[in-house]
Amino acid sequence: MNIVILDGYTCNPGDLSWAPFERFGKVTAYESTEPHQVVERCKNAEIVISNKTLLPRETLEQLEGVRYIGLLSTGYNVVDIKAADELGIPVSYVPAYSTNAVAQHTFALMLELCNHVGSHASAVREGDWENCRRFCFWNAPLTELSGKTFGIFGLGNIGLAVAKLAEAFGMQVIYHSRRAKSVSYELVSKEELFRRSDILSLHCPLNDQTYRLINEETLSLMKPTAFLINTTRGDVVDEAALADALNNHRLAGAALDVLCQEPPTDGSPLLRAENAVITPHLAWAAKETRARLIDWAADNLASFLAGEPKNLVR
Repeated sequence: MNIVILDGYTCNPGDLSWAPFERFGKVTAYESTEPHQVVERCKNAEIVISNKTLLPRETLEQLEGVRYIGLLSTGYNVVDIKAADELGIPVSYVPAYSTNAVAQHTFALMLELCNHVGSHASAVREGDWENCRRFCFWNAPLTELSGKTFGIFGLGNIGLAVAKLAEAFGMQVIYHSRRAKSVSYELVSKEELFRRSDILSLHCPLNDQTYRLINEETLSLMKPTAFLINTTRGDVVDEAALADALNNHRLAGAALDVLCQEPPTDGSPLLRAENAVITPHLAWAAKETRARLIDWAADNLASFLAGEPKNLVR
């Protein structure tokens, strides 16, 4: 059996093994694949594994020997699911593999906004503490979290994990979701979530309802002292509107692990915005998390080969 991994580098840049897949057949793993290379590289493949390589209808129609597509991700927008279904190609994704890692990074971003650890550590290295006349200094306002209101938009697996961490910091958790959950947290309307949150963290999927959820109107509802955190998808945010709110001090700060364009080769207004902390879509990238992703994606393939496919995209 021929297995082709189209873009394995981000998941496994060399510090992990493809052995979980190799037990099923010959594995050819490419670091990345350009759109025009997909058909040639998959011409003898029965199994195709992709992370971010696009598989549109016109490509899928040329992959005559492919029996199964496995995704190294939770998101599945890279595949034309309708076309795959019409062609009889099942597509599996990997849910919940990064829950704890993304929750952890959400708080790393929030703590950077509150404590500015990076800039203070840099100031010490540059000699600012040595040259200080007092025993301590700070170069940005510091924020205590206890007693603050932590708002969560989207209370799925990651949102729930983040809520538990917020509770541990002594914060009041409120949330907005399409349906009420069996939790002790307060369910509020979208408008109330924006108005009340001292920290607003986004954990919703990207769809027609959440596209540009953060825009001029919703930002105007937020406190000027509030922080926004986005670890979900870049297109949930209108980047120009958010940059404008930050630069004009209508919002105290924002921390994002995702942007509308990744990498931001055409630039983004957020790259130069005041009080914006941006990391390069790495919330999921801890070694333990990536190893779990490979194991679970291989387990999806094993289930398919056993005639009991799971985690299918419907």
